[in-house]
Amino acid sequence: QVAVVESGGGSVQTGESLRLSCYVDGYAESGMCVGWARQRPGQRREGVAVVYTGGFKTDYADSVKGRFKMSRGSANTVYLELDSLQPEDTAMYYCAADRHGGTWCMGVNSVPLFNTWGQGTQVTVSS
Repeated sequence: QVAVVESGGGSVQTGESLRLSCYVDGYAESGMCVGWARQRPGQRREGVAVVYTGGFKTDYADSVKGRFKMSRGSANTVYLELDSLQPEDTAMYYCAADRHGGTWCMGVNSVPLFNTWGQGTQVTVSS
């Protein structure tokens, strides 16, 4: 059984950075996908980053490529580094995971289909 808990959101100015953390209880070194999605008010949840744990293969939404980066920490933690933040990045950010990973979850658009979700952490970027 898998569970995820996010942390690290906050309020920053344009151009600043944040690091979000996702603790994955039940993290597996292969065969698992862990991703991040965000949801702006009145909009659908969209995937922004995903990693397939076998080989730590990542994929990112075009809107965040070159600014956001996933990395592996210790103790079953996956990070999402958010650099050069813009007001349009303001959203609730969710970590998600699916233990039954495979090619189907290697693209960022698969994140909303994952079966395990955290409670979310708010990121607010002011101009």
